[in-house]
Amino acid sequence: MATSSNAPRRGRRKAGAPTATPEELIRFYEDMLLIRRFEEKAGQLYGMGLIGGFCHLYIGQEAVVVGATAAAGPRDTVITSYRDHGQMLACGMDPKGVMAELTGRRGGYSKGKGGSMHMFSREKGFFGGHGIVGAQVPIGAGLAFAHKYKADGGVCFAYFGDGAVNQGQVYESFNMAALWKLPAVYLIENNKYGMGTSVERASATTELYRRGEAYGIPGEQVNGMNVLEVRDAAVHAAEHCRAGNGPFILEMKTYRYRGHSMSDPAKYRTKEEVSKIRAESDPIDLARKMILDGDHLDDAAIKDIDKRVKAVVTEAASFAQGSPEPDPSELYTDVLVEA
Repeated sequence: MATSSNAPRRGRRKAGAPTATPEELIRFYEDMLLIRRFEEKAGQLYGMGLIGGFCHLYIGQEAVVVGATAAAGPRDTVITSYRDHGQMLACGMDPKGVMAELTGRRGGYSKGKGGSMHMFSREKGFFGGHGIVGAQVPIGAGLAFAHKYKADGGVCFAYFGDGAVNQGQVYESFNMAALWKLPAVYLIENNKYGMGTSVERASATTELYRRGEAYGIPGEQVNGMNVLEVRDAAVHAAEHCRAGNGPFILEMKTYRYRGHSMSDPAKYRTKEEVSKIRAESDPIDLARKMILDGDHLDDAAIKDIDKRVKAVVTEAASFAQGSPEPDPSELYTDVLVEA
């Protein structure tokens, strides 16, 4: 049965295999590798007691943010949950400032006062990590409203997980976004587990891309472990929004290799499950294979990228550990804005 252009879209788009230029593919590989190595280092620093509080790592989900960011424009905005380091790095925030914030140092993006879940960069259009489950979604609707109000052509990319998708405020945001045709791309990062609960045990319907159907919001399910498939889907969704058609939902089927946070031993799944996905679907391994199979780089050049990324992460960790802690007087700054 034929449907209108604004009718909800079910499943995957019928399209050919996604492609990229050698330069794009190499850039995607390097960006994903930076996130992976950065998060591994953050995990080490947490184990050493240099990062306090909560720390939610993005290891395994790198293709989602790198692919989606490839579809973003200079006026677009990004908002996400507490699993946010990948979004920060992908949008161009300095790894040194991000790591310094994680360790609570003065050189961090929030002067060491926000930590892992609360840092921002207006310059990069990044409006946070947010610690309350689902709370970033209505704020994302506000950012999308600002884009429409200013007619700047921008789109808000609002990320949230399968654990947040059942929150009531998410559906209030969907309703408002659809009613006002707001330019919002909603990216549901379905990594299969909300904290320790599988999506099958938490959601009455597990086709999360269909959650906007009641509001006429189209949705699409995407292989979130393939950076090129993510990029193509994000381009399509962003174009839909920029054309004035309202919001779009992308369900990214992805996976996190670590626990929900650093304090989570992840005993709710088997080691065999994690190993199988890592061996068969790792987004970085897939990108590396595409580069090598296409003769875009040889093994030596790949190793050079790895060394360069490791040096960036090492420099970030050194900067963070060498940066002083905030002065106690900072407790009273950035609390009130006089308007």
